[in-house]
Parts: sequence; structure tokens; C-alpha cells
Amino acid sequence: MTSTAQLKARLQCLGVRLPDDDRGRRGGAGPAAGKSLIFGKTVANVPTQSVFVSESPYHIEREGDDYAIWEDERRIVHVTFPHTPAFYAKTTSDGTPMRQVALLHGASCLASTVCQTCVYYETPQACTFCGIELSLRLGDTIAEKTPQQLAEVARAAVDEHAVNHVTLTSGTQRGPDKGLAKLKAAARAIKDETGLPVQVQVEPLHDLSHFDDMKEWGVDSIGIHIESLDDEVLKRHAPVKARYGFSAFLKAWRRAREVLGDNQVESFILAGLGEDVDVTTARFNEMVEAGAYPFVVALRPIPGTRLESWRPPPPDHLIELSQRAAQAARDGALTWKNCSSGCLRCRACSCVPDFERE
Repeated sequence: MTSTAQLKARLQCLGVRLPDDDRGRRGGAGPAAGKSLIFGKTVANVPTQSVFVSESPYHIEREGDDYAIWEDERRIVHVTFPHTPAFYAKTTSDGTPMRQVALLHGASCLASTVCQTCVYYETPQACTFCGIELSLRLGDTIAEKTPQQLAEVARAAVDEHAVNHVTLTSGTQRGPDKGLAKLKAAARAIKDETGLPVQVQVEPLHDLSHFDDMKEWGVDSIGIHIESLDDEVLKRHAPVKARYGFSAFLKAWRRAREVLGDNQVESFILAGLGEDVDVTTARFNEMVEAGAYPFVVALRPIPGTRLESWRPPPPDHLIELSQRAAQAARDGALTWKNCSSGCLRCRACSCVPDFERE
């Protein structure tokens, strides 16, 4: 019998065909070209737009006013979708559509890419899998969100009980802090307006003193995403992060844990870029010891990126990596349940939190 965690992994690798045309957001930072589903006491963001989805054995069928996930001709489980927030139809005080400022991710996370541009995006140094500027070119968002805009959207989302935590990410900006100051200012505005716990996401940075005042700025958790623990893979797909090296990430994770505490640091690890399983899992314990939760995520080939013709990894590959990551987290006394905010708290894009309890 397929467990909830295993089904989630299979859906994230194979995708699901939907019964209507609402297939989720098209671009952006992090896993895009997908939609969130709620089933079996979990939330899962799964591919819905890439070419390979048409070949998936999984599809969703209507059952009156309800829906169910089917595998070929077999009904698997009842499924629901996160509601469409009312604030999507509103504007900020400066007239900006709120849905261009921030979106609902997963079931209860307000997420925004504060700066929708990256200094590396159209250079050979760009991450091959990233589609951060696609949604900007499609007119789905704006280039930079102000603290005031974000605070107003957060207030509207809280007033309708749509969210209970926040994720703020950004493309890499110029300057020694790579844009962290803008994320801090946004976090402070949201915290002052709503009190919501906030995650920021940033590079490991060469000067780690930029991390020291994060709590004073209203930051509760952080994502410092290495993308791959296999050095050769990282060189091919995220050359800027490869130049930092694994040791720099270890130092950044440790410093962030010192500032923010246990269970408040996570790092994306993409499965499906050609990584060696043993090389990858050998480093899980090191990163957990440094305080970083290994948030394994299936590669999401986004239409319009350099990897658009790729496919996610085979389900068995994602399951093996996720199970090993979950064991490392348990051994290191890390758990998504004690994370205040962000991707780990949301857990929609990774099945590692689901394997924690198996």
C-alpha cells in the first residue's frame, strides 16, 4: 500500500492532470509550473504544466462538489485545493494588485519574491533550473515589492484568516549582503503590521555578520539553499553557489542557527540533477549537525528555463533521498513541526517532512 509520503513523492516526480484549466503559477522563484493539493494530512505542490505531465498515470476527477486523485483506473484518495484568497481581488493603497505582491503557497503560507530579478539571470552564471524572471515578463508580478505593499497584503491575508506565516525570497542583488537588507526591511514591516512569523532566503554570504541582527528585523527563520550536495552537479547547474563551496554553507548554517535557534534553518536540495545518492546522503549528517534541515525537493523543469526539456527524477530516487534526509533530521533532533515559518513549515514542495513520521 502506498503511503501518503510515497504518493506525494510520486506526484512530485510524475505530475498530475487536472480537470480544468487552472494549473497554477507559470514562473517565479522556487518550484513553479505547479499547483498545491491537500490530501492525507499533507499538502503537496506538484507539477501540472510541464510536457511530461500529459504522460502521468495520475489525474484528478470531480466527484460532485468534491475531487479525488486517481492512478489510471484506480481511485487513490480524496483531495481538496487551497481556497483562492479574497485578497487576490484587492489592491494596495498605491493601486498595485495584491496578487502581484504576494501569493498563497501551500495551505497557509504567504509568499513573495521581494526582488523578482537576479543579477545572474541572463548570464552564464545563472542557475540552469531557475525561472525567477519568467513571471515578471508574463506580467504576473512586479519587479520589486516595497515593505508597505507587503505589510498591506499581509494584513489583508490575516484579516481573512488565509495565512499564518510568511516566506520572503529574492533573486541575488548587488552588494555585499546580496539583497538581505531589503528582505529584513520587508520582514520588519510585516511583523509590525501583523506579528506573523517570517522566513527570509539568501545566499550564505561572505560576511556573516549580516545575519546577526535578523531577529531585530523580525526574521524568525531562514533558507540558505545549496541546491545540490554533489560538488560536480553544483558546478554545472549553480556555478555561483559552487564557488562558495560546501564549507561556506556549513559556516552560514551554523551562524544562522546561533542567531535564530534550532529548527529555524533549512536548505533546498534538488533531486534529479544527476547527483550521486551516496555522495549526497553522506553530507546530510554534516548539514544537520550545522543546524540545517535537508529539504529535498524534486527538480521542477519549468517551461522557459534551460532545463525545460528535462524531467523530474524517478520516484524511487526521490523517495530514497527523502527517506535518508528524514532519518538524518531525526538523528539530529530536527523537525519541521518546530519550524516557525517558511518552506519547511509549509512543507508543500518536499516529502521529507512526511517521511519524518514513517
